[in-house]
Amino acid sequence: MKSAVETLEPTKVKLTVEVDYDELKPSIDHAYEHIAEQVNVPGFRKGKVPPRIIEQRVGWGAVIEHAVNDGLSGFYRDALGETELRPLAQPEIDVTDVPAKAGEGQLKFTAEVEVRPEIELPELSDVELTVDSTEVTDEDVAERMDALRERFGTLVGVDRPAVEGDYIVIDLKAVIGDEEVDSVSGVSYQIGSGNMLEGLDEALTGLSAGETTTFKAPLAGGDHEGKDADVTVTATSVKQRDLPEVDDDFAQLASEFDTLEELKDDLKTQVAGIKTSNQAVSARDALMEKLLETVEVPVPTGVVQAEVHRHLESESRLEDDEHRAEVTADATKAIKNQILLDTLAEKLKVQVSQGELVEYLVSASQQYGMEPSEFIQSLEQGGQIPAMVGEVARSKALAVALRQIEVKDSDGNVVDLSEFIGSEEVDEAQAALDAAVAQAQEAGDDEAPEAPAEGAAPESSEPAKA
Repeated sequence: MKSAVETLEPTKVKLTVEVDYDELKPSIDHAYEHIAEQVNVPGFRKGKVPPRIIEQRVGWGAVIEHAVNDGLSGFYRDALGETELRPLAQPEIDVTDVPAKAGEGQLKFTAEVEVRPEIELPELSDVELTVDSTEVTDEDVAERMDALRERFGTLVGVDRPAVEGDYIVIDLKAVIGDEEVDSVSGVSYQIGSGNMLEGLDEALTGLSAGETTTFKAPLAGGDHEGKDADVTVTATSVKQRDLPEVDDDFAQLASEFDTLEELKDDLKTQVAGIKTSNQAVSARDALMEKLLETVEVPVPTGVVQAEVHRHLESESRLEDDEHRAEVTADATKAIKNQILLDTLAEKLKVQVSQGELVEYLVSASQQYGMEPSEFIQSLEQGGQIPAMVGEVARSKALAVALRQIEVKDSDGNVVDLSEFIGSEEVDEAQAALDAAVAQAQEAGDDEAPEAPAEGAAPESSEPAKA
């Protein structure tokens, strides 16, 4: 088989493939066998009709069409392997030539497909990253203490106009023209939370119990989502949250500690832990931002358009041009990030362990409210496991990259992120252990240890199919 690649765009190629008759022959033989099972020819049993009789009865065209349909996807995959192309979408295939008769000729076809572009990543050792310090201030502890006091606060009714932070029980009605499109009654709302209607915080501020006001606002959901409505809101009660005093009694109420000082020390430890964890998140985000600033990533328009169409169709909003623009921007960013991270994972030879994949799938199953085994089985049936491996590899690529970068905090101190990004030694040890487990299981060893939580399995990707 011969294949040649012509670059049409930075993200699109035309693959020309020539398949010799000998390579196509297994598919032709299969076509004869399949057709022989379908036709009735006097004097021959089903499945035993000779090829020459099949050609007389159904014609060579039917045979070669069956053979091409049977073998085309395999030849396409083989050509991808030879040319090391990384498709991002389904190809547009055009068969340009087929053998004119048995025993001679070639299958020729072209495939236009959007592919992952070649991008040049910077040397990671040249990248400099700075994250916030983990120093814990008195303000940090006070903020944590206030959040704890909020949990143990009590709501008390007040006879005054409402201010930000107050809790108001409201009745609300939304009207468009003469039609009442929505209404709620007896709902508790905290001024400043901003989780209901746009403009509601401003309308409620200054309102006393028993008072009513109106304002205009776009509806946030339902059949009239996005449309402006006339909203009438009535405050039936106004309450403020009274917070407990910060003393030893509060420490005993809100924690396992007997004194306020012990509680403060624990809050300080909590804040330090959060800040340390945030350093790892900040370093990952900063690295991604730095790479995107440094590297020009061409984005395949066809892939973006397909994703946008899928998204809008699922929401029944194909005609919403404003929303289409938002979704297009989000899809473009997501695909650009994916291309960058796939390239990074490939450059760093990132491998995904069995444990890492299982941990990711278990976490994902919880988000969908499914049992892990049920979730994994549904992914296997849909052929989505390779895509999940890709997701884990992209996430791990940033962690592996950070191992090669010196990260400093705002005070100039080198930050140790090994707790969060792992190490090459741990990866290698788990790879060896996973390989030993797999070998023992293949040998039928009933005493083989269970797969560990960490290990290595080759990164996988799913080729596009014809």
